[in-house]
Order: sequence, then C-alpha cells, then structure tokens
Amino acid sequence: MVAVTLTQAQDLLLAVAGLGAGVVNGAAGGGTLVSFPALLAVGYPALTANVTSTVGIWSGYLGGAAGFQREVVAQRHRVRALGGTVVAGAVLGGILLLTTPSADFRLLAPYLLLLSCLLFAVQPLLVPWLGRRDEGRRVHVVLLHGGSFVAAAYGSYFGAGLGVVLLAVLATAIPGPLVQINGLRSVLALLVNTVAVLIFAIHATVAWEVAGMMAAGALVGGYIGAHLARRVPPVVLRVVVVVLGLAAAAHLLAG
Repeated sequence: MVAVTLTQAQDLLLAVAGLGAGVVNGAAGGGTLVSFPALLAVGYPALTANVTSTVGIWSGYLGGAAGFQREVVAQRHRVRALGGTVVAGAVLGGILLLTTPSADFRLLAPYLLLLSCLLFAVQPLLVPWLGRRDEGRRVHVVLLHGGSFVAAAYGSYFGAGLGVVLLAVLATAIPGPLVQINGLRSVLALLVNTVAVLIFAIHATVAWEVAGMMAAGALVGGYIGAHLARRVPPVVLRVVVVVLGLAAAAHLLAG
C-alpha cells in the first residue's frame, strides 16, 4: 500500500466524509459517492481508496439498520426469507472479485445502475401491473429473490450504488410503504457489506487507521440518515434515490 501522510485538515475531511457517507447510506444508499472521492482527494490510490471506503463506512449500514429498527422488526419474516439469498449473492460477488479482472465488471456497473434508476422511477406503475397478472405472485417471488441475489453479488463485487439497486428491486417486488421497504433495504445492505468487508479484510490492502477514522462518523451518520428518510415524503425520497443512482452511474462512466 502507498503510504499517505495526512494533515489535520485531511483527517477532518475524512471524518466528515465518513459522517456524510453514513447519512446517505442510512437514508437510501450511495454513501460511496461521498467517501471514495474523499480518499482519492487526500492521495490514496483508487484500489486502496475503494476497499478502505467499503470497510470505513460499514458502520453506516449498521447505524442505518438501527435507525430503521421499527420497520425492521415488523419485517423479520422478510429478513429471514431474503437473508440467505443476499448472503449467497454477496459470496458469489466476492469470489468474482478474487478471480476476475475488475475492469470487466466495471464496464457493466454503470448500466446496471441506470437500469435500477429506471426501474425505481417507474416502480409505482409496475407494481399495479404485476399485481393484475394471474401469475403475479410468481413474478414477484422470482423478481424478489433473483433481483436481490444479483444486487448482492453486484454490491459485494463493486459496491457503488448498492442501496439504489436493492431498493429498486425491493420496491418493485414488495407492496407497501416506501419507508418500510427502505428499512428492509438497510438490513440486507448491511449483510452484503459485511461479506464484502470480510473479503477485503482478508484479501485486500486496507488503510485501517483511516477506515477507523471514518467508521465513527459513518455510524452516527447512518442513524441520522435513517431518521431523515422516515420523515421525507415518499416522492422526495424517490427523487433523491434516482439522483444518487444517476450520479453514481455518471461517476463510473467518467472513469
């Protein structure tokens, strides 16, 4: 790993970036858009910045899940049903991460994000249409588990915009208030990110001191973000999620 000596101002920047990434992840996902550029700005190479960002903002997912505790408790059956699916997808993503060139998947990542943004944007129209189909229940089950598996593999392998992808799948496949579905998204994203952190901790180079510095802010930010998301009108949250997804896709397309 390239050694980087940080100034106090840079330490503060990373701490604030951790807080901001936690808020974004707690609200809807997409915190990597805050933490990753901050690590690049202080001089870390892209690969080190990517894995350190993933490890550093893991606590933000934990804080977000805690902030959505009420919604999560009401959906324990869905957490149990989907937990195995997303862990299996995350393990597959980790295996791909260790065995295939990242450039190959990077080419697909922004288009997956764009597709997810489109899916999430038109979700209010899709749900009633799916529900009118005779085999609607089967369609929902396939979309729910298949989409969650693919989202988890994507999140473990690449990470950026995981929350957007997961929320798009869940909101389309599960009827109910968006805030409740967002709570489920927070727990599933935590599971996926935990698998990714374990893989990076074992097989990648992490700037642990910096990751620890970001983790404290991300934990607080995740809790704050979840409470903000609960108070935001669904249409506003939908716009925010789509904007975050488009920003992530644009960032990836720009290289």
